[in-house]
Amino acid sequence: MLRLLALTLALAAGSVAAEPLRIAIVSRTVFYVPLWIAQDKGYLKTEGIDASIEVYNNAEKIIEDLRAGKVQVAVSTPESVIIDAYRDGPLRIIAGNAERLPHFIIAKPSIKTLAELRGARFGVLSLQEGSTYLVHRMMSANGFKPGEYEVVAVGGAPARWKLLQEGKIDAGLQPFPLSYQAEAAGFSNFGPITRYVQDYLFTTINVDGQWAARNGPALTAFLRGLRRGLAAMKNEPEMAVATAARELDTTPALARRALGDTAKLEILSLDLSVSERALKGTFDTLLGVGLLPPGTPFEPARVVDVQYLRKAQ
Repeated sequence: MLRLLALTLALAAGSVAAEPLRIAIVSRTVFYVPLWIAQDKGYLKTEGIDASIEVYNNAEKIIEDLRAGKVQVAVSTPESVIIDAYRDGPLRIIAGNAERLPHFIIAKPSIKTLAELRGARFGVLSLQEGSTYLVHRMMSANGFKPGEYEVVAVGGAPARWKLLQEGKIDAGLQPFPLSYQAEAAGFSNFGPITRYVQDYLFTTINVDGQWAARNGPALTAFLRGLRRGLAAMKNEPEMAVATAARELDTTPALARRALGDTAKLEILSLDLSVSERALKGTFDTLLGVGLLPPGTPFEPARVVDVQYLRKAQ
């Protein structure tokens, strides 16, 4: 704490450079509006963090770069982190982000009924992360077997929307505001994925625990700045709309609607805590598809390291 206070005072005096921090995000979605706000308004810089944010569109590459130290923080999907932690690896979740799913089941205009999804190509972020498991659960609930449809990794939500428009995939899970745009363009909307999956920890703030142990003050400072971004999103709605419209490449009207639905559906963890219920939903999915050994106990403390968030609070 004293070290961080000294760093902050030194930064104010202009005598010490800010701590560089490379942050990986998985796609351009509404989940990241608080982070973009924290960057734009200088909250991270005030906390002594010189942050650079990179959009990957590839969850596996994020994990690879996190392990290699090429990025220090990933605001991304938690599945690989959970698996790594249960294998006694160093990856850990340190805070929450999206703890509910804002996705809708979007298909090309010619597909009018769920039955017509037989043989469809579903575009997903990754074959080893959340959207793949969600598609399988949704299709199973509607009586389909895995061989009756195809799941292909194509990248994040903007990439899926582009491929849907080009006819290179037939369906995909799209978060708002892209789901609004798709529906307005005549694409079929078969409703929210929450009809099939209620509790699911979709994105979290992830680190290499060994790096974190050596850089605790910087990590705590980052979380403090991000909390300020969350507060500003709530307290300055028009600023948040402008940020979302710019970063999501959408209209202010759709950005406003997306932020409103994000708040109404309680998508984001507003205190950055990790919902144990949502974590259990993701854990149970990994267990069910065989990515964790049968009988593995649910042990949140094995996966989530809360010390940095507690210090930030």
